[in-house]
Amino acid sequence: MLLLKKLKEVIISVIPIVFIVILINFTIVPLGTDNFIRFIIGSLLVILGMALFLVGIDLSITPMAESIGSKFAKSNKIVLVIVFSIILGIVIALAEPSLKIFSGQVEMVTGGRITALMLHVLVAVGVGIFLTLGIIHILYDYPLYKLLFISYTVVLILAVFIPDFLAMVFDASASMTGSITIPFILALAVGVSRMKKDGKKSEEDSFGLLGITSAGAMLTVIILSIINRKMELIGVLPQEELQEGILKPYLNVIPSQTFDTLLAILAVLVFFLIFQFLFIKMKKKPLVKILKGIVYVFVGLVIFLVGVNGGFMDTGRIIGLNLHNDVVAIIVAFIIGFVTVSAEPTVHVLTSQVEDITNGYVNRKFVLGALAIAVGLATALSVVRIVIPGLELWHIVLPGYIIALVLMFFTPKLFVGMAFDSGGVASGPMNVTFIFALSQGVAFRNSSTIPLSNSFGVIALVALTPLITIQILGIIFKIKTKRRLENES
Repeated sequence: MLLLKKLKEVIISVIPIVFIVILINFTIVPLGTDNFIRFIIGSLLVILGMALFLVGIDLSITPMAESIGSKFAKSNKIVLVIVFSIILGIVIALAEPSLKIFSGQVEMVTGGRITALMLHVLVAVGVGIFLTLGIIHILYDYPLYKLLFISYTVVLILAVFIPDFLAMVFDASASMTGSITIPFILALAVGVSRMKKDGKKSEEDSFGLLGITSAGAMLTVIILSIINRKMELIGVLPQEELQEGILKPYLNVIPSQTFDTLLAILAVLVFFLIFQFLFIKMKKKPLVKILKGIVYVFVGLVIFLVGVNGGFMDTGRIIGLNLHNDVVAIIVAFIIGFVTVSAEPTVHVLTSQVEDITNGYVNRKFVLGALAIAVGLATALSVVRIVIPGLELWHIVLPGYIIALVLMFFTPKLFVGMAFDSGGVASGPMNVTFIFALSQGVAFRNSSTIPLSNSFGVIALVALTPLITIQILGIIFKIKTKRRLENES
């Protein structure tokens, strides 16, 4: 049974996090009875929710997106492809709950100069435009690395003019890639690329679409920031009170998580049904299967998000607040980042796709290992940035992206797209919530308030490091393959 299979996979993924937190609880940072029990309950909810979500992805989101992508690839009407690609990009970006939260944070930090609604809509338009560029690149065989290089070079050049808004820019792309957008865009790329006769080219084109759309989100925020560059980032982020009780924190987040998830899934479903009625005309049996899968996605995502927000946020904050030694804080941050990535549902979506598309040539465990190292480094760097006075985000991010852009000229093209997709996948709800709370706890350790602007940047680091590590993994694969061929000859 599919659910049991996913449940086993998820349990294996989440157990390391539970073990590390239990170890921390009984050694360096006691969580307290209520918080510890709440964390265990949260872990059980995460396991159940993640398993249901992954089943739903297989039954609904993947076939929905692949069928739309296949229709795009078969269409000879480029205008139709452009129009529906832009609409699709706007719909899924507007539906993404993570982007909604990010937009609200920007409204706070800009004192309302950039409203949440305005930012959300404009970023959605940027995503729609760049999603269309990505689909056109697949259909017309424009090299992916060139499109990525041009897009991210423009981002880096323009970012130099807005150093104060840099964290906000890079967090925008990471916030755009959430629980709804990631599986849909990944499957959409597969649907478009599978129509190609060239198998190797089809493999390469199955990745990178997520990375391209991320550039669209960044450029939108950059343009807004340049227009408003004289605007000051205001306010402080007060130290949040830890929630009391065991069940109350879960009950508090259920309404908001349910409502946001429902709106997100309905938006995507309505678009698909319209597309189904006009073009796909899928038979009743697979359509019913998709609708059944949507229920799994909805229920699973709500349970997962309730578990993360109700049980993991305070745990991360308590650990961060009580790590009084900077070196210990950096080491613990690396370990938590390393093990947390395996519990990210969208990471499983990507790694499974990698193994499927490459017919097992690229093992998902290698990709997961590289992502674990990447997120561990990102979490450690986020703490380093906090504990070292004068270390700014751009000191890390700009050189990091330059390295990532240079590496794409030496990395096998399959791994280039995979790397830029991995950046968005790694910054999912589990990592963002748990790691952000941990970093926030470390920041609050020596101060009761921190600037609101400093609440940005953690997600940017989580999104950056996979670009480098996955490409390095590609170079290693390239060297090993070359040696193997030399030995065989």
